[in-house]
Amino acid sequence: MGKTRRTVRTVRTARGRAWAAAAAACAAALATLPAAPAHAHGDPHWAPKDTGSVSVRFRGLSAVDRHTAWLSGTRGTVLRTTDGGASWRDVSPPGAADLQFRDIEAFDARRAVVLAIGEGEASRVYRTDDGGATWTESFRNTDAKAFYDCMTFFDRRHGLAMSDPVDGRFRILSTADGGRSWTVLPDTGMPAALDGEAGFAAGGQCLVSSGPRDVWLATGGAARARVLHSADRGLTWTAADTPVPAGDPARGVFALAFRDRTHGLAVGGDYRAGQPSPDAAAGTGDAGRTWRPAATAPPAYRSGVTWLPHRRAAALAVGPTGTDLTTDAGRTWRTLDSGSYDTVDCAPGGGCWAAGEQGRAARLEN
Repeated sequence: MGKTRRTVRTVRTARGRAWAAAAAACAAALATLPAAPAHAHGDPHWAPKDTGSVSVRFRGLSAVDRHTAWLSGTRGTVLRTTDGGASWRDVSPPGAADLQFRDIEAFDARRAVVLAIGEGEASRVYRTDDGGATWTESFRNTDAKAFYDCMTFFDRRHGLAMSDPVDGRFRILSTADGGRSWTVLPDTGMPAALDGEAGFAAGGQCLVSSGPRDVWLATGGAARARVLHSADRGLTWTAADTPVPAGDPARGVFALAFRDRTHGLAVGGDYRAGQPSPDAAAGTGDAGRTWRPAATAPPAYRSGVTWLPHRRAAALAVGPTGTDLTTDAGRTWRTLDSGSYDTVDCAPGGGCWAAGEQGRAARLEN
């Protein structure tokens, strides 16, 4: 048990140092990138939306529709737009300036739940029912060994959040009242974590759900990058290896997206700037029991992925060096844009958004 705790803490420290070094290298690399290529006729493209928050990096994003989206990021920042990105309202929870909000899940223009990451009490959950005018802290982690990364909701009431391994197993937090209260689930149905295995709080998509009961958890940092699946809202899990590169605290599966309970996509790679990320995308057609590598993968690390609404085989993947499109359910990818985005999300009824560093936000246009 002691060895497991030391291993997880060492991995977190290594990841933190790597993230800091990578951020500086990435900023320098991005400054040398050429302008985004002109999109081909008929291709979707990003229309930037000025958030006015150039000092904030947004890794949390929830698309409600074409008009409404929520962003969360560094400095305890939460923004909301209800006019398609023409204007953004700062609805950050008071007293949260030291927190990093890496995931946000919105139910509509008024109700949302946001997750702050970090060790110990830095991991928190807040909920608003009035568009961010007021917030209620509904969970504060008191276990120094836990580090919460992502959350997901099955519906407006039922949701889960996940922590890196505690005593050798990933920890799952559950809510049945829309995020107003949370309970740690028993870990008896969770497979043992691999040595060095953890999740990545990179874009709010290391834990995703589809339908009323299915949920998937993405990992990396260990010898193998895995995806864990539960068909009973997090009570029992099975694990499957993926072809995405691993074997280092900086490599693994960073984001997942499921079109339904059967068809899913995984993206990731090595988040360090300039490092190669071969085979950094994979797909499944059997609910995650097996994963196939993309025949043509994105050219670099990707931290976010989403299916496009109303197009069963189309999806987008984003990362610091660009956006890629697949129209064949993840078998092949091609680059659409070289702009830097960390996370991407599409509302089921339509409306796709992306967000990232330097306060960047954009809405997808055709």
